[in-house]
Amino acid sequence: MIPSVLLNKPPAEAPSPPQDIPVSAADLQNLTVQQIANLPAADLARLQQEATANFRKAKAVVDWLDGALALRYRDRATQARAQAEKDTGTVRFEDNGFTVVAELPKRVKWDQQRLKEIADLIATSWGENPADYLKMKFDVSERAYDSWPPRLQELFTPARTVETGKASYELVHIDGRRA
Repeated sequence: MIPSVLLNKPPAEAPSPPQDIPVSAADLQNLTVQQIANLPAADLARLQQEATANFRKAKAVVDWLDGALALRYRDRATQARAQAEKDTGTVRFEDNGFTVVAELPKRVKWDQQRLKEIADLIATSWGENPADYLKMKFDVSERAYDSWPPRLQELFTPARTVETGKASYELVHIDGRRA
């Protein structure tokens, strides 16, 4: 759902560009969503490709810069973490009048099979509820669900919710060429 504020032209905004002047991706921020939606399909296809190309270029620049920053600061950040006696997290240090904030996030992964074994041990040997110690998560593969017999699907259907993700659109010229 597009918020109505995006569909309406702000009061001080300039009028829509004439249809014979091509709109560039940079011009889009000056148009409402409705004005953009009203553009010819060929313009939308060209703008989509232009915006995607700009995004990829910007992402490549960010990745390149992130690599340079890691090359410059990785060793100092590692040393600062060692001095703080920690393997992950945030450290700060100075570089020519700038504070460098170096973050190394912690990503913990658990062996699901081993956790199941531990849960069984807690329940059977200790007589305690494993849910007091573990977050239990069940999941069903959609491919498996689709291949089950109807009787089994009926059992699981009340526990199943289907939601949609963000819609995406790509415009390809009818003859297969890109705009």
